[in-house]
Amino acid sequence: MEREEAMLAASSMYYLQDIKMDTIANHLHMSRSSVSRLLRDARDSGLVEITLRPTPTRGPGLAKKIETCFGIATHVVPVADLADETERLEQVAKATARMVTGWFDSDMIMGVAWGTTLAAISRHLGKKPTRGSAVVQLNGAANVRTSGVEYAGNLIANFGDAFDAQVHLFPVPAFFDYAETRNAMWSERSIVRVLEYQRRADIALFSIGAIAGEVPSHVYSAGYLEAGDIETLDSEGIVGDVCTIFLREDGSYEDLSMNARATGPTPAELRAIPRRICGVAGDNKVVPLLAALRAGVITDLVIDEQTATKLVEHVMELKEGAASAEELAFQERQSAAEPATAG
Repeated sequence: MEREEAMLAASSMYYLQDIKMDTIANHLHMSRSSVSRLLRDARDSGLVEITLRPTPTRGPGLAKKIETCFGIATHVVPVADLADETERLEQVAKATARMVTGWFDSDMIMGVAWGTTLAAISRHLGKKPTRGSAVVQLNGAANVRTSGVEYAGNLIANFGDAFDAQVHLFPVPAFFDYAETRNAMWSERSIVRVLEYQRRADIALFSIGAIAGEVPSHVYSAGYLEAGDIETLDSEGIVGDVCTIFLREDGSYEDLSMNARATGPTPAELRAIPRRICGVAGDNKVVPLLAALRAGVITDLVIDEQTATKLVEHVMELKEGAASAEELAFQERQSAAEPATAG
């Protein structure tokens, strides 16, 4: 029996039919320890998912609100109220890794960004051998202090190893010094080849970059930006980034000067990829996440319960503020239209 078939058979008998391991071993003509390994591999690969909900969770209600507001699939990961941001990140990384393992398959291409969240996701990937698949790096990683190649290369390699997929690295800086240099490089055949893999991707996997926070985003904490760059971000109203493309709070990005030097796919280019998975954890990600949602770059959101709560609260506050401003403007128009009363 093929191993995948054996995993499915053992899992079905154990989890669905409540058959004991000794009986399964006799039925499959193998040892009890072999059955135990099959069940473990089934869990690691995502074939079997076990969910525990020891306390009530707001997750389903939060997910529904986010889905209704933004039209995306949302998975809210339950976390303890006292969990710190590192623990919240780990739980989101585990959930995202399970989903990616389930969705990615043979003859598919997955584009992967790099960063703190993606590194955590890569550590939790289950082994799922595929055929004819590829993993491509979405944005450059080098900077003036380090090549960045080893960091991004190891991260992307973890995805390749998990899926037995061919790996395509993107050997360019995260940000060029000059937009003209970037434009020239985009004509080089070696770069064109990587860009073509990015364009053909079936899945894009990324997170949200935030300028500050308890767990800072890698692009802001590892020497990718100079002091002058940070000043530019502040002056242009930038709240965060997706794949090193910077966004304002309203989701706009086209006229930002830093983006002319950036190497990641723009929101318009990301939107051409059918499934776009974003894993997010952390209070500092709420505002840049809203910018990414407004830019339309996400189809599937994996978010921890605390961050989801703050996102919903923030959206509601903005709506209430907009309603109050509209009511005030209406009253002012009404007052201006009223005829003056003679004294």
